[in-house]
Amino acid sequence: MWRVFLAVVRRDVLLAFRRRSDVLTTLFFFVMVTTLFPLGVGPERDLLRTMAPGILWVSALLAAMLSLGRLFALDFADGTLEQMLLSPEPLSVIVAGKVLAHWLVSGLPLVLLAPLLALQFDLSLEAIEVLAGGLLLGTPALSLIGAIGAALTLGLRGGGVLVALLVLPLYIPVLIFGAGAVGAQSSGLGGMAHLQLLAGVLAASLALAPWATAAALRVALD
Repeated sequence: MWRVFLAVVRRDVLLAFRRRSDVLTTLFFFVMVTTLFPLGVGPERDLLRTMAPGILWVSALLAAMLSLGRLFALDFADGTLEQMLLSPEPLSVIVAGKVLAHWLVSGLPLVLLAPLLALQFDLSLEAIEVLAGGLLLGTPALSLIGAIGAALTLGLRGGGVLVALLVLPLYIPVLIFGAGAVGAQSSGLGGMAHLQLLAGVLAASLALAPWATAAALRVALD
């Protein structure tokens, strides 16, 4: 199973880098949204520090959602997904590999880019560290939860809108704990409690999302 998992990750990462425009679209959207807010709000430092956690986290959440439609759609279109279902290996392992590959090309770049973009909001170094740690815990959870929505809407017309309607309510805890950690750190309260709650959400997503996604894929292909 480990070899199958790594093979799926390697395959999806290679395919993603052959379609660099998809990856760059996500990053460009994240950069543009986080850059336009300071320009629109103005140079007031206290206001920017207050708004920064919500802006950065909402931008990362929406950017991650942009790529959810490609998670299973291409494999569904060319019949690869049906072959994966016929594989003797557990489908949940294959799903976990695809989700990890999705995070590596869509979530990890956001984690690496966010500290640089946070500088324009005049956040302290400690708050930026908490922001990076929160995104490192939160973006995998976004990919795992989003995979369930992508599987449930697979092959449906207007699936992108349906994915947003399905996963946005489930994203709310990640958004609250992630933005709350940065806000608490900036106010001097410390963000460790929020990060621990975010780690709990990630652990629950790791335990449940691959199996739920696999079940949704079987339903979609029946």
